[in-house]
Amino acid sequence: GPWRQGASLLPPARRSDEFPGNSPPLTPADFARAAAALGCLAEAVRAVVEVESKGGFLPDARPRILFERHKFSALTAGRWDARHPEVSCPAPGGYRGGAREYDRLGEALALDRAAALKSASWGAFQIMGFNHAAAGYPDVESFVAAMVSGEAAQLDAFVAFVCAAGLAPALARQDWAAFARGYNGPAYARFAYDRKIAAAFARFRSEAAPAAEPPLLAEGARGNAVREVQALLKVPVDGIFGPATRAAVIARQKAAGLPADGVVGPRTWVALAPA
Repeated sequence: GPWRQGASLLPPARRSDEFPGNSPPLTPADFARAAAALGCLAEAVRAVVEVESKGGFLPDARPRILFERHKFSALTAGRWDARHPEVSCPAPGGYRGGAREYDRLGEALALDRAAALKSASWGAFQIMGFNHAAAGYPDVESFVAAMVSGEAAQLDAFVAFVCAAGLAPALARQDWAAFARGYNGPAYARFAYDRKIAAAFARFRSEAAPAAEPPLLAEGARGNAVREVQALLKVPVDGIFGPATRAAVIARQKAAGLPADGVVGPRTWVALAPA
């Protein structure tokens, strides 16, 4: 079972195997829906999944989790640090990975259920339970129930959390460092989250089926193609081809020796491509 020796003396708590789900994986339409809500490219959302979890569920149908013992220690004022150091400790660590994280969660559930649920990150986007409100849920129990229900709910929670945290603009302009700093915390660089997301995004973009012709964009255009142009030009990304975007296009065209008409056609797309 998931409890340590002597746990029978603790108050009863539901087991960590109470969390089976049965979720189909996210589809391209799901990623497109989330991207539209966030104002970014679908590949950006896919890249976050790739780096965070590679999928929201384990082979045994439970959501992927990672239990953070330092969070549990903080939420319980260190009450269990001495007797249960594997799940309650001021320092991070003790990770077992995969399904064995549920053994740790089970031990913590027997000590303090609410704190245990809040101390795990859940699902495809590894949102911490204590962030339930930012993810759109009034309490951690309803949040966990949604994470168990399927990857679609996990995706909705991600969209809500990113919006609540003010991170949607960073995804839109493909500022991976800014996104990782807000999403993964100040230690993001030590774990190279920004570089991992950038690499996954680049791979997904290269795998995307190219259009027969690149879109022709001029002032007044709107949409994801405009966002991509703005990101490449490193100007504010809002998906609206306005005067500021046109001026930046003209500057890039002049630098590339192209006719400076402010229209993004095939030759300008080439000039915009990163080296």
